[in-house]
Amino acid sequence: MVAPPAMTMLHLRALGQRLAGKAVDAVLPPRCLECGAQVADDAALCPTCWQRIEFLGPPCCACCGHPFETDMGASALCGACAAESPPFARARAVFRYDDASRGLVLRFKHADRTDAAPSFGRWLARVGVEIIAEADVVVPVPMHWFRLFLRRYNQAALLAFALARAAPRAIPVVPDLLVRRRWTPSQGRHGRSGRHVNLAGAIVVGRGRDREVAGKRCVLIDDVLTTGATASACARALLARGARAVDVLTLARVVRD
Repeated sequence: MVAPPAMTMLHLRALGQRLAGKAVDAVLPPRCLECGAQVADDAALCPTCWQRIEFLGPPCCACCGHPFETDMGASALCGACAAESPPFARARAVFRYDDASRGLVLRFKHADRTDAAPSFGRWLARVGVEIIAEADVVVPVPMHWFRLFLRRYNQAALLAFALARAAPRAIPVVPDLLVRRRWTPSQGRHGRSGRHVNLAGAIVVGRGRDREVAGKRCVLIDDVLTTGATASACARALLARGARAVDVLTLARVVRD
């Protein structure tokens, strides 16, 4: 018997996966990630919840991505970045972190709603299309080993792999490139200056990993950008080991009024 061509086998496998997916949907119809209403696609939002989320995009600060009310040009900076440039080159986020979106993030981060990762990855790929086009490596923000033991997964790493799967080009993900070498209290307990102090020296490039950083344009992935303290600490660690530049992609960001 002649073995079927590899392409035929791939087609059969894809057909089997689609049929299996339809069978699951028939028993467990896909639900809105926010309100639980039935939706057409798995891990999506219903129209009502979609309209409540404030998705971000241009016009925005060329550096940190803070949204502008009016278009001031592609190279315009917000006041904070104009006063003090952050160590990362660009930061972009999918949506504003507020009352409408907080549940999406917290359920993904603390309540095992990891089924949302594929949708979040697609959203990150869309908002970060220009960043991805120049990226050499994707690096999630690290979690201390004990916190990882308690939570069982690093939500930033899940986002990084979901982004890589949704990206239009292959980009390697290195989940352990950065290491959080000491336990730090939750950033939510600190103000802007306290967050930077809290992270001082806590995040470093893993031992013997310099070759994977040198000359590379790194894309840092996290769930929420608040003051930028965590992203800045990670960027400094990568730049200190020879990274060419660091960009940041997050699911959400706090928008200063």
